[in-house]
Amino acid sequence: MTARRNAAPSRHRNWPIALAGAAALATVLALSGCAVRPPAGVQAVENFDLQRYSGRWLELARIDHRFERGLVQTSAQYSRNADGTVQVINRGYDPRKKEWRESVGKARFVGAPTTAALKVSFFGPFYGGYNVVALDPNYQWAMVVGSDLDYFWILSRTPSLPPGVRNRLLAKARALGVDIDKVLWVDQGKDGS
Repeated sequence: MTARRNAAPSRHRNWPIALAGAAALATVLALSGCAVRPPAGVQAVENFDLQRYSGRWLELARIDHRFERGLVQTSAQYSRNADGTVQVINRGYDPRKKEWRESVGKARFVGAPTTAALKVSFFGPFYGGYNVVALDPNYQWAMVVGSDLDYFWILSRTPSLPPGVRNRLLAKARALGVDIDKVLWVDQGKDGS
């Protein structure tokens, strides 16, 4: 009977550790779930067609971040994987180091695949939002925001936008709350390759 009394307290001593671990896991899951949703007031494009969106896009503009800082001739390649996820290959040239950098990731739709709200990961289980908020009817240009308005890109199939589109996209970005003074226009070289 003495052995039983001693065993019970040792089991209960682990409860605070187990509860702290469960709370930490719940916090991480809650935060990671919030991290992929579109920012407040931002609506992803409906009637989205991944097949038409697939292929190579040139990054014409962005809000600069550590992972792209200093890169030019940046591009993104999207293709559907057999499991329904989307392969993402980001590429850019570092003129200081005189080398190309490439990062391969995977994206998943947050909801229905006809809504252009995805979560993308380049680093294991950590996802960020990828929300197409403006899209040319012929899939020739797109505007994307991330999990918050500090992640912003304008993409195009060609090294330049048609007349008037740049101003329209910047006006829409400003209306969404993007700080367009932070937008950097990317040098795509002569032919964007």
